[in-house]
Amino acid sequence: MINFRIISKILGSLLFIEAFFMACCLAMAFSFHEDDELAFMASTILTFGGAFIFLFFGHEAENALSRRDAYVVVTLTWVVFSFFGMFPFLIHGSMSSITDAYFETMSGFTTTGATVIDDVESLPHGLLFWRSLMQWIGGLGIVFFTIALLPQLVGGSVKVFAAEATGPMRSKMHPRLSTTAKWIWSIYVLLTILCALSFWLAGMDWFDATNYSMSTTATGGFSTHNGTIFLASPLIEYLAILFQFLAGINFTLLYMGLIKWKMGSLFRNSEFKMYIITILIATALIMYLLLTRLDYDFEEAFRSALFQVVSFITTTGLSNTDAGAWPHLTWIILMVLMFMGACSGSTTGGFKSIRVLMLLKVLRNEFRHILHPNAVLPVKLSGQSIPQNRLTTLLAFFTLYILALLLVATIMIVSGIDITNSFTIALSLISNVGAGLDTNMGPQMSWADLSDGIKWLCSFLMLVGRLEIVAVLVLFTRAFWKEN
Repeated sequence: MINFRIISKILGSLLFIEAFFMACCLAMAFSFHEDDELAFMASTILTFGGAFIFLFFGHEAENALSRRDAYVVVTLTWVVFSFFGMFPFLIHGSMSSITDAYFETMSGFTTTGATVIDDVESLPHGLLFWRSLMQWIGGLGIVFFTIALLPQLVGGSVKVFAAEATGPMRSKMHPRLSTTAKWIWSIYVLLTILCALSFWLAGMDWFDATNYSMSTTATGGFSTHNGTIFLASPLIEYLAILFQFLAGINFTLLYMGLIKWKMGSLFRNSEFKMYIITILIATALIMYLLLTRLDYDFEEAFRSALFQVVSFITTTGLSNTDAGAWPHLTWIILMVLMFMGACSGSTTGGFKSIRVLMLLKVLRNEFRHILHPNAVLPVKLSGQSIPQNRLTTLLAFFTLYILALLLVATIMIVSGIDITNSFTIALSLISNVGAGLDTNMGPQMSWADLSDGIKWLCSFLMLVGRLEIVAVLVLFTRAFWKEN
């Protein structure tokens, strides 16, 4: 059966971490002397109180998790973090609706970047910093952060890692998972600092540079300005492209390539090559369309195309132009990138490049089997054969992904949303992109016009997409709750 005491103990411990980050935002609010000081003071106290309550109910728990406990912990962590994370918005009064506040918070922690706030620039600096910080915490995973910081709090951390990590393959740098988590988070922190310094040196003020660095490396997309078009110079845009691209690489691979200086390991990796080739082809196609149909000059066409391609494939959702005004053929390309996503083991969402590559190789082998029925044709990635059980899991995940898209899009169509927006919203949320493509719901859109019921559905879809469907949906199966 589910051990609710250990789950309560872990949730309480994690809430202390969330309260600490709220206290950081309180310090930011005090430094700017704005009207969000009381909101963060009250939210920090409430979150600390919630942590003590959870710890009280779990104080006699043994520090050991079953696989079932791990899936419950991971899902509840994201739900509970979003619940407490919405308090600053509600107490400050910038949002009066629990639905909107929860949507915004879930969007932040899942790094989706969809916002219901029409006038972001009216928010005080503390709340803007909290929005960016939520994305940064959620970038590599809330529980994974805890494994790196305080591994003793998460008993059975390997099971938790399996429940929260993205992608079909689990790679480790070190036999101890906590050591691997520390290295990955060190790279994440280093990327964020380098990104912030680059933006600042390129002309951003320190506050925007800090916020956009967190939003960029977490591939989240929240902005401190209205809309997501924020980049004031080509240099800043190219820097944003670079750091979005780096955040889309598997962090274990990034460690081997950039920290260990084994660059050959990057280009021997099948998924990384797929990632690079997809970006190059998509950029070339969109660039051609911009040059021939919209009369862009060469450099602007290249920069705009590359920015949108990298932003969509890494599921960041930032923009340097309004892609909703581009030819419809570019929408199809961007939708494919939105679905595909970047590399597994990165901060990005989407289906993941490695899964697309595996599917293509399975299809290739099926065609070969037609000609050679008795041939043994293994699926290989980076020179290693993929076990059959992984391929079965892949096909099950693909089926669930498509069914979830169709089901949610159908519900939205029934609720009165047009077909184009229904499918782009569903794809955007399950891929954690946060940007639509229609001119009414393009990259600069606000999601405030959606009904409350649809917003709750969207919040659930963001969670399902971030935890890659199975980790959440398994909780709704009858077998999961059976004693044996």
